[in-house]
Amino acid sequence: MKERDVPFTSLSGEPIEPVYGPDQAPDLADIGVPGAYPFTRGVHESMYRSRLWTMRLFAGFGTASETNERFRYLLSQGQDGLSVAFDFPTLMGYDSDHERSLGEVGRCGVAISTLQDMERLFEEIPLGEVSTSMTINGPAAVLLAMYVAAADNQGADRRQLRGTVQNDILKEFQAQHAWLVPPEPALRIITDMFRWCAEEAPQWNTVSISGYHIREAGSTAAEELAFTLANGREYVRRGIAAGMDVDDFAPRLSFFFDAHLDFFEEIAKFRAARRIWAKLMREEFGAQDERSWKLRFHTQTAGVSLTAQQPENNIIRTTLEAMAGVLGGTQSLHTNSMDETFALPTEKAALIALRTQQVIAHESEVVHTADPLGGSWFVEAMTDRIEGQARAIFDEIEDLGGVVPAIEGGYFQRRIHRSARRYQAALESGEKQIVGVTCFTGEDGEAEETSIPTLQIPADLEPRQCERVAAFRAERDQSACEAALAEVRRRAQSSDGGNLMEAFVAAVHAHATVGEICDVLRAEFGVFHEPAVV
Repeated sequence: MKERDVPFTSLSGEPIEPVYGPDQAPDLADIGVPGAYPFTRGVHESMYRSRLWTMRLFAGFGTASETNERFRYLLSQGQDGLSVAFDFPTLMGYDSDHERSLGEVGRCGVAISTLQDMERLFEEIPLGEVSTSMTINGPAAVLLAMYVAAADNQGADRRQLRGTVQNDILKEFQAQHAWLVPPEPALRIITDMFRWCAEEAPQWNTVSISGYHIREAGSTAAEELAFTLANGREYVRRGIAAGMDVDDFAPRLSFFFDAHLDFFEEIAKFRAARRIWAKLMREEFGAQDERSWKLRFHTQTAGVSLTAQQPENNIIRTTLEAMAGVLGGTQSLHTNSMDETFALPTEKAALIALRTQQVIAHESEVVHTADPLGGSWFVEAMTDRIEGQARAIFDEIEDLGGVVPAIEGGYFQRRIHRSARRYQAALESGEKQIVGVTCFTGEDGEAEETSIPTLQIPADLEPRQCERVAAFRAERDQSACEAALAEVRRRAQSSDGGNLMEAFVAAVHAHATVGEICDVLRAEFGVFHEPAVV
């Protein structure tokens, strides 16, 4: 059989040997068992035999009421956790009627400016019973304050609130670019949230340290893993520096990874992540609580792998990526919809994405044993290699003075750009192929987009939302709102002036809007300007 005339490499460009044996893998007797330190094989002994992963589809579009309808539909179809996508103005901390929001309201997520919006988003959904994930970073503490206030108004016990706010500002400076204030004040806000949630909402995951956006921007698997865990390490250092015991907040840290198309590389990445984190927490930070050692993570299939050409193929891509997440031991999973290269998912496409997870869970039988690929010479060799690469990157970051100096110097951005260029070159040379785009394109050999139904956002949505925000402001007690915002400003001005998260919750109850609270933070802390990167 004639071999291909291109090199055999992983998606990240790492060479793959023709066959693997014991010489390339560790002593299999040393890889441990699921549920035991360092958790290479999973954080729970029985894994999915006792409990399936949480099936959590990302949803958010238009107004709060429209997204609420999608939430209740997905819950009725078997989804067991909610995940909120916010529109770009909300992600950047602007109200819907701000001049910078023009043309973006409700387009790529749900518009949330007021407590009334948040209450409508979760209407008829008991917040004391459901688990909710919110993908928000710069204004994360403000949106969590709105969620808490909405729960208060429902009569829910704050101590029973379950879910995650992404709140990973470091990766925003590295990859996604939706920040609110510069790194140092952003980290102060996050540590205030750590402290507040430990006392008020102890079941809430205070940060979902995210590699997803790093990978989507073009990093390799090892870079995604290394940058993410380096960010996690920085959050832990900041919490300890703020006077907290590591075991008071580390058990509520969670992670968020991309599941890309290289099936075995992704599984190895997840296994290496657990092992590295366990060792960091026990050996470097001296954590005593076993929960602090366990890296729990959410997985989302790779949006960047989806194509506009032959979009039905995206269902197959998503299935392979979801299976890698499951075999890698994820705790929750989002499957992308086939139409997301065109627009936000239609109801039908979202249902197919949910059914993909349900078929894996209930028909593939892969859930019967924990870490079924553990002991594979190939998987163990890749796990070791990714761990080694990640540790080398840790050393580079430390040599630069840590994560924040590395951000300010453009280190992360440069590495991501170089990896993205390498992958693009592999596509252009034919070393890597995309079915329906660079090969198997059809009779004429040209890759063409296929017309499929897409979600339409009404043209009058934005003015209607702006009218609701204006009416909300007109009906509030203005003096009480101004006093609450003044307290946010006072606390921001002094590092020992009190917990900012506490002030955010009070301001939301006084009917301050997202944009008004964020404007105070921008005024007091300034804005961040990204360094030029070559």
